[in-house]
Amino acid sequence: MNVVDSSGWLEYLVDGPNAGFFAPAIERTKSLVVPSITLYEVFKRAYQQRDEDAAAEAIAVMLQGHVADLDVLAALSAAEVALELGLSMADSIVLSAARTYGATLWTQDADFEGIAGVRYVARR
Repeated sequence: MNVVDSSGWLEYLVDGPNAGFFAPAIERTKSLVVPSITLYEVFKRAYQQRDEDAAAEAIAVMLQGHVADLDVLAALSAAEVALELGLSMADSIVLSAARTYGATLWTQDADFEGIAGVRYVARR
């Protein structure tokens, strides 16, 4: 199973320098978990940088995976991850979702560097 954080999705969607790193995780849709907070973050950024149509197209790609909603248990688990690792709310929700599903988290966010279960690549 794979989870791609928002930085990875955005990189992939604009075919940035690290897009190829994220492609294997994103394109295996049957084993792709999409935390609902990444839908928020990607839609917001795509809308800001391009327009509503581009944002909607991004979400359509993301919805090919399994959406992991933020319910009570997920929120509490994320809070524990935030306390354990000192991560932000969004980062802790994403990492917690990956752990819940036994997934690898793919990212280019340096806040995740060195954390078990994370595949990190530096931004280029």
